[in-house]
Amino acid sequence: MTQHFLLSAQARTLSLKDIYKAGEDAAYETFRMMRWTETNGDAVCPRCGCVETYDIATRRKFKCKACHHQFSVTSGTIFASRKMEFCDLLAAICLFVNGVKGMSALQMSRDLDVQYKTAFVMMHKLREALSAELRDIELSGEVEIDGCYIGGHIRPSNLKEHRVDRRKAKHQTGTRRVVVALRQRGGRTLPFVTMREGQGVEIAARKVSVGSTVYADEAAHWDDLYRIFPMGRINHSEAYSLDGAHTNNVESYFSRLRRMIRGQHHKVSPQYLHQYAGEAAWKEDHRSEANGTQAGRVLRSAMTSPVSRTWAGYWQRAA
Repeated sequence: MTQHFLLSAQARTLSLKDIYKAGEDAAYETFRMMRWTETNGDAVCPRCGCVETYDIATRRKFKCKACHHQFSVTSGTIFASRKMEFCDLLAAICLFVNGVKGMSALQMSRDLDVQYKTAFVMMHKLREALSAELRDIELSGEVEIDGCYIGGHIRPSNLKEHRVDRRKAKHQTGTRRVVVALRQRGGRTLPFVTMREGQGVEIAARKVSVGSTVYADEAAHWDDLYRIFPMGRINHSEAYSLDGAHTNNVESYFSRLRRMIRGQHHKVSPQYLHQYAGEAAWKEDHRSEANGTQAGRVLRSAMTSPVSRTWAGYWQRAA
């Protein structure tokens, strides 16, 4: 019997032991290489682009010879104003990618021995950096579309006489959202958080190229897609797959997302649901890569992403 890739040694190319055994200097050099790949790790001024800099080794900073601006390897990135050591940041990324169904901020804080606030913000910064991969993607070929309802659970009252019909709109909490996902067969997954599943029609019109074939279930709101794309429909009460028509790939993504939320996070704010949906999509799309490759992708995305407008100083503003 052939061994599954994820169970093989080829899938394990990075570990916490390797990171901490290599030490802080090696982690720092990794950050430099990821930040300035074109110059083989030599610093480039983020303000004027000058490649001639002074190395302030005692503080791990640089000074531009042209504009005299002082900066570090994380200046202007998602990790700007960091206080964690580079070893710990690499370890956090390793833990982040190893948690294939996600990881709670509480667990991250315990594994790294940092405050919960630190772990919470750092993980959201990583999710924000990953979203850049999907920003300008347009799907083509065979594309599946479906929706998944998240949140809005209403706990029933203890006594039977106090219970209400939780299906009625007047008893809803207003926190339920729909994650509409488009998934190209053999390609990427694009998640969007909406109020209604039917809003996925307009999203598909924007994100799927003309001439593509779209597959959906028998929900009536997908009928509008016939005006735009060739369609394949599957009635799940009769079969999950029939003559090539199915939504199994996008359902696989929803399975990962549900397990991430229910098993790890338990409850997700509608305000940040799009970031968790994006993380699940990224992990689903890169599931066949070694964890070292995945960690490299995350670090590269973080080092090329600008300072977060949402998460910089989050606790000072929002907590």
